[in-house]
Amino acid sequence: MLKIRLARAGKRNSPFFRVVLTEHTAPTKSGFQEVLGFFNPISKEFKINDLEAVKKYISHGAQLSPRVEKLMKTNNIAF
Repeated sequence: MLKIRLARAGKRNSPFFRVVLTEHTAPTKSGFQEVLGFFNPISKEFKINDLEAVKKYISHGAQLSPRVEKLMKTNNIAF
């Protein structure tokens, strides 16, 4: 099953996360299939680059992680 979740990409004490599409059994820091957006917790910036791709993956059975789902709801991004 595919999941849309966060993958950490920042330096120590400077977190930065990518919103990625990956297999649910894959480790968090392993490879991913596609980068869909990013989240910067320092500046509270959250952006989905291609919302149509996210909708397509969800319609094909991908699931959002709880954190990504919460970020999308707080930023009023409909999926």
